[in-house]
Amino acid sequence: MAIPGERTEAVGAFRFAVQIDGIDEAVFSECTLPNLEVDIQEQKEGGYNSGVHQLPGPLKPGKLVLKRGLAHSSQLLSWYQDVLTGNLKDVQKQVSVVMYDGELNEFMRWNFIRAFPVKWSGPSFKTADNAIAIETLELAYGEITFE
Repeated sequence: MAIPGERTEAVGAFRFAVQIDGIDEAVFSECTLPNLEVDIQEQKEGGYNSGVHQLPGPLKPGKLVLKRGLAHSSQLLSWYQDVLTGNLKDVQKQVSVVMYDGELNEFMRWNFIRAFPVKWSGPSFKTADNAIAIETLELAYGEITFE
C-alpha cells in the first residue's frame, strides 16, 4: 500500500532470475509470465430477464515462456525430452521467477508449482544475420503463488 506523500518508482524489467529446482543452467535472457485470467460462468435466473449473473469460474491455464541463447549444456532439453518420451517420474518441478529492484533486493517472486515443459522451439538460422541463436521453452504449471 502506498504511503501518502511518498514517491513510488517503477521497477525495471531487466533484473530477474529464473530458478528451477534440480537444473542449475537456468539462465534466461527473456521471460514472459502467463496471463492470469478467470473463466466466467454465466448463471441464468428465472424472472431476471435483463441479463445473466456472471460468476467467477476456474483459472484459465497460461504458459510461462523462457528464452535464452542456445547453450552447449542440455539439461533443459533433457527435461523436455523426459516429457516427450513419457518418462514422467520427477518431471514436475518448482520454477520461480524472481524480480529485483535497483539495489538488487528481491522485489517480487512468482512460484510456479508442478511446472513441466510442453513446448521447445529451436533457433532460426540465417546466414545474413549475426543474431544469437535463441531457444524457447514453454512451461505449463499446476498452480501459481506470489511472494
